[in-house]
Amino acid sequence: MNHFLFGVFPYIAITVMILGAIVRYETEPFTWKSSSSQLLRRKQFVLGSVLFHLGVLMILGGHFVGLLTPVAFWDALGISHGAKQVFAMAMGGFAGVLAMVGGLILLHRRLMDPRVRANSTLADTGILVLLMLQLTLGLCTIFVSAQHLDGHEMVKLMQWAQGIAYFGADPAAHLEGVALIFKLHILLGLTIFLLFPFTRLVHMLSAPVRYLWRPGYQIVRSKRGARAGVGLNPIAATVAGREATAHKAVGRDRPAPQDPLGQAAE
Repeated sequence: MNHFLFGVFPYIAITVMILGAIVRYETEPFTWKSSSSQLLRRKQFVLGSVLFHLGVLMILGGHFVGLLTPVAFWDALGISHGAKQVFAMAMGGFAGVLAMVGGLILLHRRLMDPRVRANSTLADTGILVLLMLQLTLGLCTIFVSAQHLDGHEMVKLMQWAQGIAYFGADPAAHLEGVALIFKLHILLGLTIFLLFPFTRLVHMLSAPVRYLWRPGYQIVRSKRGARAGVGLNPIAATVAGREATAHKAVGRDRPAPQDPLGQAAE
């Protein structure tokens, strides 16, 4: 079971995430959005969204660099495993608290505001609940890590992540003896990867890169240079006024008489 959960399931989750995202983008491009509810309750949304996204970006960056950078690289820099673990605990805890506070604000408005709740789907609320649970597990790992500051268990997590990323022979073997809280944190993270293409999380892969080279034109309506008599005129209030307007329109539409030589009559 350990081999399947931490040696096979990661590849299943990552494959579904990548292929599912591609299929969704190609077949249902109009569903590729965050479905923002900012217009329904703006102030609470802005505060929660900024805190949540800032914290999550810091966490993702820290996990990517901390787990996938080879151990030999840190050794070459002279950074001990214990120092790296303390730094990861401090930065991860700070980012986790930011994301947790922001996420709770977003979850509160989604569950308690009737308008936001009416415009939310089960997937919207469910994935946010899973993210809050994942953040809770991540913060709880700090208390477990604080009991052994030698960095030995952190190295095991790094070797497992690098074994998965670099197609190692038996990456699951590195997690033997690791605390249960870390294993639950990994499994829930892989489950979120698995659900990724079926939720609003796909907007993480979208970036407004095209704005860097877009032409920058803007469609406007201006009265400057407008021709007289072009467009719709206001309807006259009296019958006589409407008849006069109709006669003028008929006069404009009637072609000018032509002489036998094909020139317009003076």
